[in-house]
Amino acid sequence: MAKKTIARVAYDPIREAHNLGLRSNHAYVLGFVSIGLSLMTWQVSRLKKTDDKAQSDRWGIFIGHWAATFFAIGLALKNEE
Repeated sequence: MAKKTIARVAYDPIREAHNLGLRSNHAYVLGFVSIGLSLMTWQVSRLKKTDDKAQSDRWGIFIGHWAATFFAIGLALKNEE
């Protein structure tokens, strides 16, 4: 059903990204990098005296959500390949 809807709209951002050279492996690597970046920002934020624990947790969670997005894009690109 989703493919039929995309065909009617005639714009597929995943196909456009694939045509620009973005591959599923790139998205997967970005997902793992965002996990590491999430841990790093959480730890750095914890070391700062001006930020409290809640602020550190929010930074880690904010960047941690990127991983799921990159992995989902990777799966969509894998289907395109």
